[in-house]
Amino acid sequence: MSSHGDPIPMTSAASGPLSGRADVPGDKSISHRSLILGAMAVGETTITGLLEGQDVLDTARAMRAFGAEVTDLGGGKWSVHGVGVGGFAEPDQVIDCGNSGTGVRLIMGAMATSPISVTFTGDASLNKRPMARVTDPLALFGCEAVGRSGGRLPMTLVGAADPVPAHYTVPVPSAQVKSAVLLAGLNAPGETVVIEAEATRDHTERMLAGFGADISTEVTDEGRVITLKGRPELRPQHIDVPRDPSSAAFPVCAALIVPGSDVLVPTIGLNPTRAGLFTTLREMGADLTYENERLEGGEPVADLRARFSPDLQGTEVPPERAASMIDEYPVLSVVASFAKGETHMPGVKELRVKESDRIAAMADGLRAAGVGVEDGPDWWTVLGLGHGNVPGGVTCASHLDHRIAMSFLVMGMATQKPMSVDDGGPIATSFPIFEPLMAGLGAKVRRT
Repeated sequence: MSSHGDPIPMTSAASGPLSGRADVPGDKSISHRSLILGAMAVGETTITGLLEGQDVLDTARAMRAFGAEVTDLGGGKWSVHGVGVGGFAEPDQVIDCGNSGTGVRLIMGAMATSPISVTFTGDASLNKRPMARVTDPLALFGCEAVGRSGGRLPMTLVGAADPVPAHYTVPVPSAQVKSAVLLAGLNAPGETVVIEAEATRDHTERMLAGFGADISTEVTDEGRVITLKGRPELRPQHIDVPRDPSSAAFPVCAALIVPGSDVLVPTIGLNPTRAGLFTTLREMGADLTYENERLEGGEPVADLRARFSPDLQGTEVPPERAASMIDEYPVLSVVASFAKGETHMPGVKELRVKESDRIAAMADGLRAAGVGVEDGPDWWTVLGLGHGNVPGGVTCASHLDHRIAMSFLVMGMATQKPMSVDDGGPIATSFPIFEPLMAGLGAKVRRT
């Protein structure tokens, strides 16, 4: 079943050229953080371009439960009247974060140093995902957590009444864990320090600085050392949310594999901690160009043009690039199926604990569609067949995972036979306009 209702089977078939402008939604990572930091500021934060997918709407509802005034002004414009650092009220009800691992982990961090008790839950997929990776470092501040076996939701957190600052080295590259610790550090006295050996997306650091927090980053032999001084008064901001590179990945990758395609995706966020997919695609020979590069709201953006690329070559993706493209490996594996030769993707064990085991989900579907895949605990290899040689013709399980569903639907746009997914419902969590946007470009995607 889908994350928010009955299953929605969907099918895609070989399409004519995809062309036009793909106005993908706002960045999901920045949308979550805009709402949370707006709720922790004093005064009114205004947001334009907010992603209005279910994941972000669940975070907006959670911020209301903590006492912030969150208002949908229409047209992607939102207003957040914050309660200040340490000002969260104790919610009357359980906080349901739906399908969003980002939402629940960041919210846990934000409330961990306030003297309140909060119970979190989610859908069937989220309730299988491990939370100890966040609750363990939050315990350093004095926050207590009680959940199901294996550190899974539903889970109750008791925030620290007398929090202490933390010094934490992130064991596995994770922007969610890093961000949760930094958000907890806002209401702890003194300095909270987070060290990450490999750089992950830095939206939280950029946005904290924008809201007036005293935060600094130093690159040392240990890695990136991020120092945050606690208990600032965050200043409200106006935030223009750039378009999501993770959502842009789907029309971009579709254009690369559908003959004759030429698609422009405007105002895409090109934060270097997020743009690994586009770098990899270019290394494979993709006709992918950046136009009108600029800075907006402190984030680098550009208009991204993708054209059909019939001579893609398999590649070795450096493991250190994984953090900058972790959500894009499923659709990269689709492109790799249409490339010539092997595409090897090491250092990706994080994919095993996303909304689904994304390596297993994609490997099973690709094999069923006639593509060779080899995989291990933290790597996988796709044995590309070259353009025009991918059979398709199967129904794949989405496993309540929006990115799995969209990846197989993109694949069906260039396979010899149509591809189907058992449930496209979860797509609404991150890309609610996926169907009409792709149809507007010329794709044959339909509900079945």
